[in-house]
Amino acid sequence: MVIMAQARATPEGAATTDRASAPVHVEAVGVCKHYGGRESVQALGAISLTIAKGQFISILGPSGCGKTTFLRCIAGLEKPSGGTLAVGGQTVDRPPSDMGMVFQRDVLLDWRTIYDNIFLPIEFRHESRKPYEKRAQELLKLFGLAGFDRHFPPQLSGGMRQRAAICRALIADPSLLLMDEPFGALDAMTRDQLNVELQRIWQATHKTVVFITHSIPEAVFLSDRIEVFSPRPGRIALSLDIDLPRPRRMAMRHEPEFNHYCSKIRELFEDMGLFQEE
Repeated sequence: MVIMAQARATPEGAATTDRASAPVHVEAVGVCKHYGGRESVQALGAISLTIAKGQFISILGPSGCGKTTFLRCIAGLEKPSGGTLAVGGQTVDRPPSDMGMVFQRDVLLDWRTIYDNIFLPIEFRHESRKPYEKRAQELLKLFGLAGFDRHFPPQLSGGMRQRAAICRALIADPSLLLMDEPFGALDAMTRDQLNVELQRIWQATHKTVVFITHSIPEAVFLSDRIEVFSPRPGRIALSLDIDLPRPRRMAMRHEPEFNHYCSKIRELFEDMGLFQEE
């Protein structure tokens, strides 16, 4: 039986990440979500958490536990059935203007060039492209896409397409970046490369990132803190601060401190009955 509790856990003798002085960027208090119909489904239990400005938070949990639902609530794409949710001190009742979102698939428009795809958020805001042209070129260079701006999505690999999707999310320079398992469909090597790249961009820009993944090592590698959701209805089973030095290298995944965190989460999943042995 799993006791649902918001606990702090770090390797013995390690200090948790100190974000006490940073302002709160995202705050959820008792957020729940259920879907009606003939058979009502409760997707989220009462989720309460705060995310400081500039923090990298991962949400980890089994399929169907409400991770994406909660992210969509933050994004203003779903309305909570109960509780309160605020971004930048403002109650979320529509998509926040200062937000970028990266989905599980790149959802690029195949009939538009990579360059034109990147400007979609600007067009949705009915703004001129011109003030953002320099930033678009900088982002393309930053993500290794310089020279591919006039290519169409079908001409690029999956990893390059996802890089373009991240460029699109960053074009308006949002302070909040929401990422819904953006690397799940990629091969292992490309995924590792993008993990390193994302960490580098995050450290350079100090954006607040909320990142959904099914991968325990990926969450540990990227995060300041991991929120582990229970099976549906999703509740916070564990809140785990990750106190590892940055920048983190892929080789760190073989170190005892890194594996301490992974083991902590796997043990919790075992207690939930998610890892069954014959």
